[in-house]
Amino acid sequence: MRVLLTGGAGYIGSHVAVQLAEAGHAVIIADDLSNSCVEAVRRVEELTGAVIAFHRLDVRDEADLDALFAEERPEAVIHLAGLKAVGESVGVPLRYYDVNLNTTLTLLRVMAAHRVGRIIFSSSATVYGVPEALPLTEESRVGVGLTNPYGWTKFMNEQILRDAAEADPGLSVCLLRYFNPIGAHPSGRIGEDPAGIPNNLMPFVTQVAAGRRDRLRVFGDDYDTPDGTGVRDYIHVVDLAAGHVAALDRAPHGVSVFNLGTGQGVSVLDVVHAFEAATGVAIPYEIVGRRPGDIDACYASADKAFRELGWRTSETLADACADAWRWQSGNPDGYPRD
Repeated sequence: MRVLLTGGAGYIGSHVAVQLAEAGHAVIIADDLSNSCVEAVRRVEELTGAVIAFHRLDVRDEADLDALFAEERPEAVIHLAGLKAVGESVGVPLRYYDVNLNTTLTLLRVMAAHRVGRIIFSSSATVYGVPEALPLTEESRVGVGLTNPYGWTKFMNEQILRDAAEADPGLSVCLLRYFNPIGAHPSGRIGEDPAGIPNNLMPFVTQVAAGRRDRLRVFGDDYDTPDGTGVRDYIHVVDLAAGHVAALDRAPHGVSVFNLGTGQGVSVLDVVHAFEAATGVAIPYEIVGRRPGDIDACYASADKAFRELGWRTSETLADACADAWRWQSGNPDGYPRD
């Protein structure tokens, strides 16, 4: 298929692009490069031997997006474009609502105009809010007790997509609820390269290991967890990317929802110790105050994705640590910027 990846030059998008190309799909990327780099697209081409059609544009720009659809004729869309930092969203909520909702609204209008009827949406475990019970299943409560604007934008986008599909029986929507992606491509050629101070745990750990930062800040050690630090479901980005290809191939028509996670809860300090064991590099850290919007624990049941998509994780936490370090040590300053 001809697949449009919005946000395809980013961390998750570049890994999805590799697996789509390796599966024989034609990949079209739209990205404004606000938190990504075109070098990632070049490296996807290097890894796969495929030619990637790249368009630098803001998905909220309807005229530019319409021109892309007219030129590239995508048959399906995987929608990853958006802002993604939980803590940042608390400080600049209007920016998050603008970018994350208007990319989806514009995309749906242009898809309808060009009669493109398949979309896979990059959702998030944050739609579950403060979990009533763990592990979280696709039937767990959503949209109640959400703790940050980022999570609200994901929940609102899910509702927008459901309503659009209800109004248009020709539209097929697959909602993929990500847990916490970490790691990098095993080649070390593509990985997570955040602009500025990392908002996610693993790039902060690898930057400390590389000497770019003097120590890791651990946000809170008084959570209701075994060691007091936050517990999350850390999924290797390669496994996460494979979930998108499985969804493209096997998701049923209509609206479907799948968790993409490992089913295992891992604490921040567990990740630090796993990284040290996998790489032999010590990670100094300090405990600081909690971050606004964070919760104690969150991890998935991914049984439904296995039953219906034939997808399950295969990479370990040790694999993710080793791959993230291979990426960081081979690219100490991230991607070269044009």
